[in-house]
Amino acid sequence: MLRTDAPVSEAAPRLRLRWWTELPLILLVYGAYSAGRLLARGDVTHAVDHGLAILRVEKFFFLNAEHPLNRLFTREPWLGIPADFWYASLHYMVTPAVLVWLFRSRAVRYRAARTWLMTSTFMGLIGFTLLPTCPPRLLAASHGFVDTMAQYSDYGWWGGEASAPRGLGGMTNQYAAMPSLHCGWALWCGVMLWMYGGTRLTKIAGVLYPLITTIVVMGTANHYFLDAVAGFAVMGVGLLLTRPVLRLADTSRTRFGIRPFAPALGGPPVAPHDTGSSIVSAGCQTSPGERLPRQRKVPATPGAAEPGAEPAVSPVDSGDETPAAAR
Repeated sequence: MLRTDAPVSEAAPRLRLRWWTELPLILLVYGAYSAGRLLARGDVTHAVDHGLAILRVEKFFFLNAEHPLNRLFTREPWLGIPADFWYASLHYMVTPAVLVWLFRSRAVRYRAARTWLMTSTFMGLIGFTLLPTCPPRLLAASHGFVDTMAQYSDYGWWGGEASAPRGLGGMTNQYAAMPSLHCGWALWCGVMLWMYGGTRLTKIAGVLYPLITTIVVMGTANHYFLDAVAGFAVMGVGLLLTRPVLRLADTSRTRFGIRPFAPALGGPPVAPHDTGSSIVSAGCQTSPGERLPRQRKVPATPGAAEPGAEPAVSPVDSGDETPAAAR
């Protein structure tokens, strides 16, 4: 977990992050992510084989919770319809909302949190490329799954092609099921809400959001349970890589002569510039051995004593246990 025990100042960074630089960066990363999903369509036959292999592993270890959840969502519209809205909407709403909230109210935490999210997203894109996977809803009907988004498409803007709006299914990769970034991004949002929300309500939301999202992606037959596990694992590895990525970014900034950012999440606070001596007792001294010391001004000339000042005890003759001089 990102360190929070170190003393971190909530003051604004030395080089303040600006929304007009952050927004294009996020849009660029998301655009590359979406384009990469399209380029990584892979062979449908291999995608189906991978999906069936995952299903066999889950059945062997009794982890295939997709079947009972999918039957429940198919049989009960009051569960299936809200689940479809959840799957088609919150993935694209909650994550940007949490990013904006961090940017506005937790600026010193934002850069590390954003780097964690982006690093994990690129790792997920690698997974889509190397392991195209057919989701349960696209398997043959003999495997017992129903596409709830196709079943309840009359209630929303989606069709039978993942969470894409009706008629735009060709603009998404339906075989990018492993890992589930629906679950990975939900975990990231949950961690941010738990760590920085500050209220009991936000902590509860931080726990429930990734948990409900995991249930939804399985019940709607969009992901296997192991897809969700892989999504969480990707976020974990992305978390471990966050600090090295930040150090690499700062090194690159220094090399190109760009002023570095303030310390990232968990880093030491920035020391304020000295504007003068802040030592309250400057120019005063205390007699050794006093339990409740009284401050006296240091004589201007070595060996000279202030008028009326008491004689000081010699450091040679005194120690930690030397009693105070009699008065």
